[in-house]
Formats: sequence, C-alpha cells, structure tokens
Amino acid sequence: MDTHTNSIKALVEACGHELEEMEYGICRRRRIEQYWAEFVQWMERKGYEELTPEIGSQYCFEVIGSDILPVADKRDQLRLRSIRMLVSYQRDGYFEFRTPSVAQRVFRGESGKLMESYLDNIRNVQQFAEYTIAEKRLRLYEFNVYLEELGMPVEGITTQTVLGFWAKEGYSLSKKRYLSTTLKQFLRYLHDNGITAKDMSSIIEPVNREGQKVPATYTEDEIRRMLLAVERGSAIGKRDYIVLLLAAEYGWRASDIVNFRFNWIDWDRSMIAFDQHKTGTAVQYPLLSSIGNAIVEYVKNGRPDTGAQEIIVAHDTVNRGKKLSTPTIHSIVTRYIKTANIEDWQHRKHGPHSLRFSLATNLLKKNVSIPIISTILGHQTTESTKRYISLDIDQLKKCALPIPPLGTDIFEVAI
Repeated sequence: MDTHTNSIKALVEACGHELEEMEYGICRRRRIEQYWAEFVQWMERKGYEELTPEIGSQYCFEVIGSDILPVADKRDQLRLRSIRMLVSYQRDGYFEFRTPSVAQRVFRGESGKLMESYLDNIRNVQQFAEYTIAEKRLRLYEFNVYLEELGMPVEGITTQTVLGFWAKEGYSLSKKRYLSTTLKQFLRYLHDNGITAKDMSSIIEPVNREGQKVPATYTEDEIRRMLLAVERGSAIGKRDYIVLLLAAEYGWRASDIVNFRFNWIDWDRSMIAFDQHKTGTAVQYPLLSSIGNAIVEYVKNGRPDTGAQEIIVAHDTVNRGKKLSTPTIHSIVTRYIKTANIEDWQHRKHGPHSLRFSLATNLLKKNVSIPIISTILGHQTTESTKRYISLDIDQLKKCALPIPPLGTDIFEVAI
C-alpha cells in the first residue's frame, strides 16, 4: 500500500523518528508530540491534508496569537516551536536550529565582522544553501555576544573560552555538538584566509555523549535483505528500489534523493554529477549498472506520466507525479528495513541516514581509506567522515594504506 506521501500524519511520523534520533528527553518529546496531535486534529477540522508554511502560520495565529517569538505564554513557545519543526522538516529534511524571534541579531565588534565575512564566504564562494547559512548565523551570534562581553579578540580564544561559553548558556548536548562544528569551521576559515596566523580550529574539542555509541549500522547481508524485500514487479516497488539503492550504494541524503533529476545523469560518460542540497558541494559518481538499469525500468514501466524533472515521484492519487518530500524517503527506507525482518531494527537508526552510516562503515571494513570515503559521501573534510565511523587502532592502521584510485569498484564493495 502506498504511503500518502505528503500527508500531515506521514510527516508527523517522520518527525517523531527525528526526535528519537536527536535524543530529545522523553518528557519534552511527549509534549511536542501532544502539540502535533492537536495540530493534526485542527487540520482535520479545517479539511487540510497537506501542511504548508501558510497553514502553519494560520494555526499559530489562531491558537497562539503569533507565528514568531516572543509569545505571551511560555508554554506556547514550545507549541510554536513544534509547528516550526514540522514546517522546517518538510522543507529541509531536518529541524531548523531554533525558532526565529522578533529581536534582530546584529553582530558586534571585530569578531562580528569576521563572522559576517565567514558567512559571506560560505554564501558566495562555497554556495551553501540559505537555510544552512541562517542556522550558522544563529549559532555564531550567541558566541559573538559572549566574546564581546569578555572583550576577547578571536586570537585569544582557547578551549577554556569555549567551555565557559557552554557553561554560561547551559546548552544541551545536541546543541553543543551543532555549535562546536560551526565554531570549528569558522576558526579554520580564519586561518585558511590568512586572518589568523595559527589554525585554532583544533581547540574545539569533540562533544560526545557520556558512553556514546556510534549509531548502529547495517551489515552487507542486512542491506541485501532490504533490497530483496522490495516487490519490484509493482510501479511503487520499482521506485522504492531506486530510493534504497541511492541511499545504500551512494550514501545519498534524503534531500538529494528527492531532488534527483534527469539532467544530473550523463549517460554517455556513465556519470552522475550535482551539487549537494545540504552543503552545496559539487559531487560526482559513476553511474552503477544496478542504478542505471533500475532507473530505466522505472521510467519505462512504472513512473507516472508527469512533466516533473525529478526522477522519483509520488504515486498516490492526490500528489501523483509530484516530487516526493524528504519525510517520505525516511518512511520508505523504514518500511523495507521492517519488511526485511532486520533484527532489533526498532532500536537502531532506520532512515536513509542509517544507510549512509552503513556505507561508510562497510567501506572501511574493505580497507577503503578515509579520504576516499569522504569523497564518496561528499564531505568537505575527513573530520566529518570520522564521526560516521567507529575507529579502533587496527582500523586506523588499515586506513594508512595507499589511497586506491577512485572508480566504480569502490562504490560497489559495500553492497
């Protein structure tokens, strides 16, 4: 049975998984889910089936009196946040960093000028998506305020400065991880552009959970079972098979899967090339025969008649032929993990990102070096890749082997 791809209930389900994966506390998660349930009931009374930003704002004005902070009742702040979570997840594939407020965030002092310069760089040179830039601006602003209160220039930042910042703000562990990544990238930018003589990005120590475990991955055999669980005789099965292949063999994020277009493929050169949706990084992949054949089969014998440029589209009556939403990709992958009867799947990550983690880990087991894995995943630095992989001493020794040439075999070893 096909999922109603853009329905509010499917979106809420996917966002519920996201809350779990981000390790929200059980009480806070229940409160957010309660607000979502109330919102779903409101949409049903209004006759709305699909969420739009306008519908989200309408609800906030009717129930709360505002769609931006501050709001009169503190309890309504979380209610507002919960609605913005749904809107941002539907739009971007993840929750916005925080709910915007009325107060304008203006960077101050010399550190503020440098942060503005960094944001201009990732916009104009690295061509990051605007919503990613907006998130980084929010993260850097609070650190800018902290530095200005201390009267500290960026050259004076130490590990203790950052630890003091964490303590003052009382950040949760998840927010510390988000912020530490942005601060590290900012400090590396300063050095790379000759603004600071020393690369201070190393002072940002990794923020790990106590007793943190690497997110559970899936073995090669388990991934094969997921692929075999697809009923490829049906039109929907042909589509879903492509979704699983893109997530498992290339490690694509959901945002890139839903945006996968015909003009990304160079059939003559057997290559796929595009700019990643999340980072704007240009990536290139060999067109594997398994994926090429699956696309041809779907287009000829399964894909609805539509003018959409995206290859993978909806099949339900209401949205037939339209681009899928990113929560739908999460639901598709989860469906086949469940159908394949993977042991203990409920207690592991089970969206497309879990297959991305698995690809990195399985490649490492095949002695593929970290720089090559970074290239495949489209990471800008190997530091991002290392967070995907559980590394022990023996594996690090293996990764010291000469880097093999980039080729089709590298992508196929994990499947």
